[in-house]
Amino acid sequence: MNRFVQIALLVVFGITTYVAMSATYTVNEVEQVIITQFGKPIGEPVTTAGLKVKMPFVQEVNPIDKRILEWDGNPSDMPTKDKLYISVDLFARWRITDPLQYFLRLRDERSAQSRLDDILGSETRNAVAKHELIEIIRTTKDRVPLRDALLTDAEKDLKMGSLVPIQKGRKLVEKEIFTAAAEKVRVFGIELLDIRFKRINYNESVRPKIYDRMISERRQIAERFLSEGNGEAARIRGNRVRDLNKAQSEAYRQVEEIRGVADAKASEIYAKAYNQSPQAVAFYEFTRTMQSYKSIIGENTTLVLSTGSDLFKFLKKMAPDGVAVPALPAGDR
Repeated sequence: MNRFVQIALLVVFGITTYVAMSATYTVNEVEQVIITQFGKPIGEPVTTAGLKVKMPFVQEVNPIDKRILEWDGNPSDMPTKDKLYISVDLFARWRITDPLQYFLRLRDERSAQSRLDDILGSETRNAVAKHELIEIIRTTKDRVPLRDALLTDAEKDLKMGSLVPIQKGRKLVEKEIFTAAAEKVRVFGIELLDIRFKRINYNESVRPKIYDRMISERRQIAERFLSEGNGEAARIRGNRVRDLNKAQSEAYRQVEEIRGVADAKASEIYAKAYNQSPQAVAFYEFTRTMQSYKSIIGENTTLVLSTGSDLFKFLKKMAPDGVAVPALPAGDR
């Protein structure tokens, strides 16, 4: 009998403990709880931490995170207003401010992330489609770019190396997306805290065109430097040729002056010699003619001369042994 009573007491104690455990639950500091009865929410959300009581077996505890949560979207391709396709990657921060509304509409975080994908992705595409690429890339419209000091005034007038002016900038585009999306997610009991562009890349089909344009711009500058260098090289070569020609002409002038002075001196000497002795004149004429033979007559040279030629007159007076005899005046023979 006593053993039966002990077993009964143990059973009652066990049932009582199980019922007590089913009737109590603990709320964490980072959680808020929705109590449901047969799947329907009962009462107000429990948002304070501690040990709480509920109806055992009938009511169920549904914890909901009340911390700041993150949303990290997948990169997606979308067109800009100027018809350029870009790959946009976003991230956002959000939290649950109305757990009852959140539970009724979404139930869990997985459904919330899916709904955020739809809303934030749609609003991002709308915002990107309404703005040109430069508006999404640039942060502020007061930014002053670094300009190449070697650019000419003409290239500066063509806006080469300068930034295209913008009206809004990336921050205001992000704000537009945030404002539109925050209003739509509020009905789910969610507060959107912030949204930012994480990465913006050119689409694979657009990227080569952008690179080609950048290469073309730098090539224009390089070609200008090359043409300026070639022009400077041509100028230096021209100056060198001019200076060389000047030096050569100056040297030629001096040579001709010296040669003219020498010829004049020689003519003066010859004239004096002519005036001093007829024999000297005849000998000089003979020697000069002999020297001219060396210049005129070669090994295979054929001359056709008149017998009355001045060049031939000494050949007519050649001695039988081959020795030339100068023709002296009649009084000196």
